Amino acid sequence: MTVSAWAEEPTERGRRMIADAVRRPFWLDRPERPEARPALRGDRRCDLLVIGAGFTGLWAAVQAIEADPDRQVILVDRDRVAEQASGRNGGFCSASITHGLSNGMSRFADELPTLLRMGDETLDEIEKAVHRLGVDADLERTGELDIANFDWQVDAVRDGVEEAVALGRDTTFHDKDDARSKVRSPMVAAAAHDPAVIMLDPAKLAWGLAAAAERLGVVICENTEITGLRRRGRGVHAESPRGSVTANKVIVATAAARPLRRWNRWGTVPVWDYVLMTAPLTDAQRASIGWDGREGLADGGNRFHYFRLTTDNRILFGGWDAVYRYGSDRDDRHSSDDHEFAVLAEHLLQMFPQLEGIEITHAWGGAIDTSSRFCAYWHTSMRGRVVSVLGFTGLGVGASHFGARTALDLVDGHDTERTRLQMVRTRPIPFPPEPLRWIGITITRRQFARADRSQGRRGIWLRTMDKVGLGFDS
Repeated sequence: MTVSAWAEEPTERGRRMIADAVRRPFWLDRPERPEARPALRGDRRCDLLVIGAGFTGLWAAVQAIEADPDRQVILVDRDRVAEQASGRNGGFCSASITHGLSNGMSRFADELPTLLRMGDETLDEIEKAVHRLGVDADLERTGELDIANFDWQVDAVRDGVEEAVALGRDTTFHDKDDARSKVRSPMVAAAAHDPAVIMLDPAKLAWGLAAAAERLGVVICENTEITGLRRRGRGVHAESPRGSVTANKVIVATAAARPLRRWNRWGTVPVWDYVLMTAPLTDAQRASIGWDGREGLADGGNRFHYFRLTTDNRILFGGWDAVYRYGSDRDDRHSSDDHEFAVLAEHLLQMFPQLEGIEITHAWGGAIDTSSRFCAYWHTSMRGRVVSVLGFTGLGVGASHFGARTALDLVDGHDTERTRLQMVRTRPIPFPPEPLRWIGITITRRQFARADRSQGRRGIWLRTMDKVGLGFDS
């Protein structure tokens, strides 16, 4: 069976599939989730305050105290550890710190070999740290298969492999027959295998890092929203509803939450992404789809899916449309969207028609901190006492480790190979105010969809965006 296009609208079978799904991230809806830690109360002092207990904040706290065990570190979060992006992503831990090779080449060509090396080192360091700290995060170093869904995408996949190999990457091309021997799907026309990707359980990684941080001496306060930062003497005073922290230095790692520092409100926008999780596959279902290598999978359009197997053989299936809400609306009501869920459910069955009747147990969504260059940036303020790192654009599971290490170098005033990078010294083009922000993003989304319907041909709007550095090709 050949499928010529992805469904654009929900179908009845898609709506039936998601009808009884729990509207909650699967990773966080498990009994092993730790109890909430107490909120910050009273006035505290410390050497380093880290705001945001997702991956970036957790890595920053762990790295800071491992480097200096006498350092007093407090880590706070408005919600719970991993409550936001770090607890609802797909668990793809990639070596890329530039959101893909093409994005890195178009923005940081001169230093790309260095960035590739640093990305590989970061992935190795994550794996070593997980073992050193005793974190059980279900790591599987399977790599990722990047799939061409249609014949017109095959050349682009092949060209990408050639470009990667020329840069010394161990990437391999698989034609249709070979790719379908790996993943049995009518939506596979070719694939590229990138070995530098680890699949993991994101919530277990975050919970394990939090526990390790506490063993090392970090104080973690959950349900603690920092409402403002201001200078106090030679330090920084952070206010919260029930207390305050005066710190010598501050790292802000708040992802898609409303940024604390004013410039960052122009540097990122929250874009909503949606995900499904199936029930565990039966032995017959598991055998029917192949996928014996258990690689992470991603497909090749401007609107793309990412999907993977969990340790108990569920399929996580997410992505496709990235939805921007007017006014950078971050309200949690958008975390459930039956239209998006039903479209994804139909796409899952287009990918694997042999799974007709599969149960969807969980469906969820959340905002991604998206920058105009589609990878992280660093912002310093208060004479270097405050460093923010934001804008990972959905590929932060691995890059957050690098982001945290670099933020520590910056806030400590260290001159390192990382801090000398153009990627670190520059910032993305800021987003315009509303209504221009909504208009520009909406037109771009529609043009992405049009390009996918036109066999990848990018119209004048997308070509113009490419020329001014706002295009995207990960």
